[in-house]
Amino acid sequence: MSDHPGTSDTPDPLDSFDEIIEAETTRDPDLAVIEAGSRTLRTQGGPPEADVPARPEDPEVDRALRAVEADLATRWGETKLEPSVSRIAALMDVLGEPQRSYPSIHITGTNGKTSTARMIEALLGAFDLRTGRYTSPHVQSITERISLDGAPITAERFIETYQDIKPYVEMVDASQEYRLSFFEVLTGMAYAAFADAPVDVAVVEVGMGGSWDATNVIDADVAVVTPIGLDHTDRLGETHAEIAGEKAGIIKQDATVILAQQPVDAAQVLLKKAVEVNATVAREGLEFGVAARQVAVGGQLLTLRGLGGEYPEVYLPLHGGHQAHNAAVALAAVEAFFGVGALRAQPLDLDTVRKAFAAVSSPGRLEVVRRSPTVVLDAAHNPAGAEATAEAVREAFDFSRLIGVVGASGDKNVRGLLEAFEPIFAEVVVTRNSSHRAMDADELAAIAVEVFGEERVQVEPRLPEALEAAITLAEEEGEFAGGGVLVTGSVITVGEARLLLGKG
Repeated sequence: MSDHPGTSDTPDPLDSFDEIIEAETTRDPDLAVIEAGSRTLRTQGGPPEADVPARPEDPEVDRALRAVEADLATRWGETKLEPSVSRIAALMDVLGEPQRSYPSIHITGTNGKTSTARMIEALLGAFDLRTGRYTSPHVQSITERISLDGAPITAERFIETYQDIKPYVEMVDASQEYRLSFFEVLTGMAYAAFADAPVDVAVVEVGMGGSWDATNVIDADVAVVTPIGLDHTDRLGETHAEIAGEKAGIIKQDATVILAQQPVDAAQVLLKKAVEVNATVAREGLEFGVAARQVAVGGQLLTLRGLGGEYPEVYLPLHGGHQAHNAAVALAAVEAFFGVGALRAQPLDLDTVRKAFAAVSSPGRLEVVRRSPTVVLDAAHNPAGAEATAEAVREAFDFSRLIGVVGASGDKNVRGLLEAFEPIFAEVVVTRNSSHRAMDADELAAIAVEVFGEERVQVEPRLPEALEAAITLAEEEGEFAGGGVLVTGSVITVGEARLLLGKG
């Protein structure tokens, strides 16, 4: 596994990079470099399309998928937990330990897990490895959670996988105090699907925490910890250190740990755990990081410092400094998987790294789904995520007037989320999504009025009307004035807005 494959002999569009810059003689030199970089690198994969599957077209398949979804819905939801891996361990046992048939990269943290997982998957795939990716929650379709070779499994395969493991699930249900939860069954399905494929490597995102998360029946060679913030404090702890203690549970004996930049008290806990299990640590800002970053058309142009050296002129078609840091973490994780910095001194092939990052997509993460006015979707759902999104919007979009559409979950720090967005929203339309966890629109409005003032808050209890109201407010600026809409507050809100706006 430590040797990575060679690259293709097809012509590389990067050969024209210098020629394009020289042709831009009348342009600002720095701008010419940025635009040339984005044009040449984007031609390698084209503007990435978000891989969010629609409902199956075949009515029979759609009915079968709905039956599986209904069956899963009878189980504990993702917010009802009994902190133990005993049930998922029992399921793995009767399935023959499928999660041990392939190496894995395990990802925890508070924000950035899914985007980082997608980048890791893209990099591994570019080096000709067959990948399995397990992430949560989904934006629109439950099948998004389990991906093979960079794409969600088909509805047919999802149904087949569920039917295959269902007898074993029922066997475990009968032997345990509590039935397997929704998330535990999906985790079992993912591990079984990866073994059946089979995959060369699994990229697994923790659902919540780490120590007792259902995914934590793997012993990953590489453990990744994205930035830790205050979220799920009722279950994980009220301080960064307490939360880090739970997330440190994915760090296994002799593993390599890739640490994003962390609060000091969280870093101390993570490093202590690494010492206890003789794990090797690579820290963002010390062993790896973002060396340079420039805004480019449709994304950004990066120089990443990896464990094996520098990777210049890497185009990433995602917005925001937080995504640049996710890219650095993802690159270091893949380098560690291939043994760069430990078993080998050479960096990964630069052209392959560039092509992989140029093809990355992350649905619902500053995703533009409409123009005139521009409508952007972002799944920020806690204050730290909202602050990163707000900063990215300031940097990447030149809105003259931005209208927010916010539908949040009642168990989140909604005030902190609204306060993060207050400086960039001219007005906010508060609403609710269809989830039972959604905060009531009037309750959300009461908090929004305290943050924004009454004159800047509009209430639309239903999301379709909220979107229509926000688009109307943005259009008041005129067709060419630069008004925009940002839909945010919850992955569920973003997913439902995506469907309403004709995506998927």
